[in-house]
Amino acid sequence: MLEHRIRAERKKKDILLMTHLVLGYPSFEENRKLIGQMADAGVELIELQIPFSEPTSDGPVILKANDAALKRGTTVAACFQFAKEVCAGYPDTGFLFMTYSNILFAYGIEQFVATAKEFGLQGLIIPDLPPEEGEIYLRACHQHDIDPIFIFTPTHTFERLQRLAQVCQGFVYCVGRRGVTGKKTDFTHETEERVTLYKRVTNLPLALGFGVREKADVDFLKGKVDITVIGTQILRIQEEQGTEAVGSFLKELRV
Repeated sequence: MLEHRIRAERKKKDILLMTHLVLGYPSFEENRKLIGQMADAGVELIELQIPFSEPTSDGPVILKANDAALKRGTTVAACFQFAKEVCAGYPDTGFLFMTYSNILFAYGIEQFVATAKEFGLQGLIIPDLPPEEGEIYLRACHQHDIDPIFIFTPTHTFERLQRLAQVCQGFVYCVGRRGVTGKKTDFTHETEERVTLYKRVTNLPLALGFGVREKADVDFLKGKVDITVIGTQILRIQEEQGTEAVGSFLKELRV
């Protein structure tokens, strides 16, 4: 489903945008306003993060947002209800859940996947759930026709990339550099070489994130990947300049 959506949009645009937000931070009401800004800016995909106490793939900005959301009492059930609302309210936008495996195990893996599909989510990103431990998860995704999205990183061997490509659907989330989210990435010839390697193991669309901060980064990635992912920078702008400034920032990325 996601793959077809992405390929159709790519026929019309040089590169697509996927944005990221932490549910419940700073509040669901602000999340709602932020998604409105994203949709108005033409963002094609939005990654909704269910907060978790130990978000191991995330840098300090998103970690802080996770912690604050949990301290405000954000629950998985509330995240599901919010997702149901925005999926219905923005049918032209593809929504995904991103969270960590403990959330799925506590909720019930099959029930989590089934509810996500029922409520309109199109893909799931679970960074700490390897395919070797994800048999139930992968089976549920296949049964309910929702895409399990896996992550390619610079530390993966060629053989590991091949294994991940076998189970990934929709698109592949590619990490632009080593480390966690938020740190600035220098996009160079090395990035191009890494993307070329990723393309050797999959024909799926590629999304690249970790460190995308400005229009120059997006321009560099045009023609190399299908989607650029922006998360930490959105949180920074929202905190420093307000939600409306995020919309202006996103609109400028593809001018």
